[in-house]
Amino acid sequence: MSDLFTNPQATANKPEVSEPLAARMRPSTLDEVLGQNHILGEGKLLRRAIEADRFTSLIFYGPPGTGKTSLANVIARTTGSRFESLNGVESNVAEIRAKIEQAKIHRDLRGETTILFIDEIHRFNKAQQDVLLPHLERGTVRFIGATTHNPYFYVNSPLVSRSQIFQLEPVDTENIHNLLQRAISDPERGLGKLEITADPEALQHLARLSDGDVRKALTALELATISPTEKIHITLKIAEESIQRKAIDYGDEGHYDTISAFIKSIRGSDPDAALYWLAKMLHAGEDPRFISRRLVISASEDIGLADSGALRVALDAHHALEFVGMPEGRIPLAHATVYLATSPKSNSAYAALATAMKDVETGRTLSVPPHLRTKTRKKLASASGTPDEDMKYLYSHDYQGAYIPQSYLPEGRTYYNPGDQGLEKRIKERLEYWKSLHANAPTPES
Repeated sequence: MSDLFTNPQATANKPEVSEPLAARMRPSTLDEVLGQNHILGEGKLLRRAIEADRFTSLIFYGPPGTGKTSLANVIARTTGSRFESLNGVESNVAEIRAKIEQAKIHRDLRGETTILFIDEIHRFNKAQQDVLLPHLERGTVRFIGATTHNPYFYVNSPLVSRSQIFQLEPVDTENIHNLLQRAISDPERGLGKLEITADPEALQHLARLSDGDVRKALTALELATISPTEKIHITLKIAEESIQRKAIDYGDEGHYDTISAFIKSIRGSDPDAALYWLAKMLHAGEDPRFISRRLVISASEDIGLADSGALRVALDAHHALEFVGMPEGRIPLAHATVYLATSPKSNSAYAALATAMKDVETGRTLSVPPHLRTKTRKKLASASGTPDEDMKYLYSHDYQGAYIPQSYLPEGRTYYNPGDQGLEKRIKERLEYWKSLHANAPTPES
């Protein structure tokens, strides 16, 4: 199978009919690249660097079908460079060195620049990635890597530091819809030589369910054109059969991003958003026990004392999930999600502990006051000359309201500051009352 971009100078060559539609419809210019205006719009850094032919190493990071490979091909075309490609799954050190030797020959004999494109660069181990480094330093090749994984976590630091990283976003539905229409009408690269009519709702369905993946949309369109007759009519039903159920992009990054969106939606009191992210996680096969544990954490961290019942609801949901299993276990998860999202919010207990932990870690370690120590410790202190009055502990339940002003922490530090949401209003009032009693308590001298 030929590759239109293997020789960028062969612009007159037309793609083979046997190529998949997604390959034939690949962009040939920067203006044809879909949905990446944040990096390729007029005046943007990457576009300026490509048009001026002033770049060294690039890493493209984004979900499948967003055009990482296509953009690398377009860059080779635009700059008149040779294009060599490797795959992180299949290639080895010997192949890397062979490509680099070819690049040296073309540079020395013909003055040609070679772009070495490595798809799924995160699949290369450290040794394979290190092979590239000296040749990038000498300018033997221009390196472009593509990955669906966060390069700051999955690509070696030396390679990341020598590269400019650009994140590609899923292509929006409107752009994909326009591309599908263009693919139907284009007689050279698309399906324009066929007699095709497509209902608007059918194309809209393909564009929407492709989930920002251009390759998925074009593959589904091509499948929808399979017909025993010369005249092809793509209806909504045919479109639904062609794309079927979408597979959600849910690798390591999707896992962390989605649970982050889920918890932040609960914290932001948006039950609709929280339910959507919950549905996405369940659809993608996330461990429901992981979700229930995060609900328990959120109940204490984000709702806390504003509604202590939230923790009980989250724990009950966790136990209910264990008891009934899936798929019915999703129901108590939804119950807890909505309860937490619509609860009053307070992180006062969480923030108070964080401040106290910082004091313990960075400040002077405080000793327990004599009157709060055990009886054994008090006996030792008394034998050492500590006055008994300083060691007298007042038992709270012996006094009205089970409260007696007494010092429990040296230097009178304050960590917990109650908010004014939910039940914390009452806690705040109670604390203020106790503080007033403490302030008006008789001194030892009186």
